Amino acid sequence: MPTPERTSIDAIIGAGRAILEESGPAGLTMQAVAVRVGVRAPSLYKRVTDRDALVAAVAESVVTDLAAELEQVEQRSVARDTPTELLSALATAYRAFAHAHREGFALMFTASAPLAALDRAAGPVLRSTAALVGDEDALDAARLVTAWMTGFLQMELAGAFRLGGDVDRAFDYGLSRLLRGLAG
Repeated sequence: MPTPERTSIDAIIGAGRAILEESGPAGLTMQAVAVRVGVRAPSLYKRVTDRDALVAAVAESVVTDLAAELEQVEQRSVARDTPTELLSALATAYRAFAHAHREGFALMFTASAPLAALDRAAGPVLRSTAALVGDEDALDAARLVTAWMTGFLQMELAGAFRLGGDVDRAFDYGLSRLLRGLAG
């Protein structure tokens, strides 16, 4: 008679995400996940081949959640908002996601994040930049917006804005100037 299933890939990924946020990437180990889901580490290998596969599954889960959040923002605002307002709403959601999932946000920018998931997360920004600047320049505009937001957030989350001032105001200022430039 086969051994009963004691965990699932969803439970493993959920435990991995929690551990990542609590302990950072170094704490995301097969042993730590096994303890969290209540099995012995060798049992995890039935679901996840190794730590790299675990990290990739966690990264994919994070990016998938980001994509879902951005798609919800897009669906709520596409009918009532201008392309500039939609991009602003997407940027605000992206920032909120980064703050809520600091370690997961950082993991998205490693080789562990699957390209297909990243492509899905980029979709709302690409579609909104296409509506703003046209199809020919949409990819360049999406890269500009994403690079600015990501750079700002990585600095913000690292505590690199040390000169004082209101960081929220700085984010709004930068975003409004960037979007005005694209719309101009």
